[in-house]
Amino acid sequence: MNHDIPHSEIEADAAAARQDFGAARQLLQRAVAEMPGRLEGWMKLAAMCRAAGDVDAALEAVSGALRADPYDFVARLLKANLLEKTGAAERAREAYGEALAQRPDPIPPHLVSMVAHAEAQYALFISDTQRRLADATVDVVSRATPAEAARIARFGTNIARVTKPYHSEPTHFHYPGLIEREFHDREDFSWLETLEAATDAIAQEFEAVVNAERAELVPYIQYSEDLPLRQWKALNKSRDWTAIHLLQNGHRIEANAAHCPRTMEAIAAIPQPRIRDRTPNAMFSLLAPGTRIPPHVGVANIRLVCHLPLIVPDGCWFRVGAETRKWKRGEAWVFDDTIEHEAANDGEKLRVILIVDCWHPGLSPTEQEAVAAAMSASDVGLGKSI
Repeated sequence: MNHDIPHSEIEADAAAARQDFGAARQLLQRAVAEMPGRLEGWMKLAAMCRAAGDVDAALEAVSGALRADPYDFVARLLKANLLEKTGAAERAREAYGEALAQRPDPIPPHLVSMVAHAEAQYALFISDTQRRLADATVDVVSRATPAEAARIARFGTNIARVTKPYHSEPTHFHYPGLIEREFHDREDFSWLETLEAATDAIAQEFEAVVNAERAELVPYIQYSEDLPLRQWKALNKSRDWTAIHLLQNGHRIEANAAHCPRTMEAIAAIPQPRIRDRTPNAMFSLLAPGTRIPPHVGVANIRLVCHLPLIVPDGCWFRVGAETRKWKRGEAWVFDDTIEHEAANDGEKLRVILIVDCWHPGLSPTEQEAVAAAMSASDVGLGKSI
């Protein structure tokens, strides 16, 4: 005899086997009273109540099961199903989402159709929530700037759980109190339009340098094989993601920069950090067709990164946090690379962008000076571009 199972539950199993469901229910009620932390007893009681058409009692039994194990997938799925039967559609749809958060992988075959139903119901909950939030803020959005409207919209998708918060997580240098934004507002960078206006000239100089005899085209990722950087294994020292450095760790790469006077002039107008052996940095980034850059974060939040797309085939995309964008030739943006980001070229041709770093606008001149002094004096992350 299994002493971990109340005797009354064993008797209930026998009663159910002979189809005496009333007796089985009474015995299970006694069993869960004797051992309220046993999930299986509650689930059997819920099944008996559900089969008898007593949905309220079944819900009460499922609540007991979830007190025993709040993360049990089947119990959460059953709760949502029972709520749906009571006509509480909105609460049921939200409960389906709570169940899906605990779904196993793989899904047991006998639950596949129920999971599909749960996904459909939760999708309705999300769309209804987003519509209600949009209706509630429509008047405010009509008066908002584009940047404000984008953040209001993101607030709504966070509430609806379509997106989630992402935070700055630099690998080495974190300066406190700086605003965390995946993509920063254009109006905070007065030099962006000037840079964009130089797109054609910069693209011509890229063609010149990439075809120059003495140009230096190197793998973007170059780490010692003994470092614990598993996410870079496929791209480490690979020619699928390469760079033509113009400025690297604060040094001008003459073999490349000499071919790009207009590009260097445009870069000079950008307020870049100047930190010994670290910055400024600027390069052409070349991503081969069919190549994906895995999710990662940058070294320091004191600077942001600007992309100016030069060659963008179909199928290229870039994600920072919860926002995914497609590059468009000549349309620059500034983002925080200490927030998780990834990129892909799913197209059939080479993708090329100019990458330049710049100061985070939240740093005062005094703070910039302090950052430069402290990072110059630090050997943390030395040799890594920030």
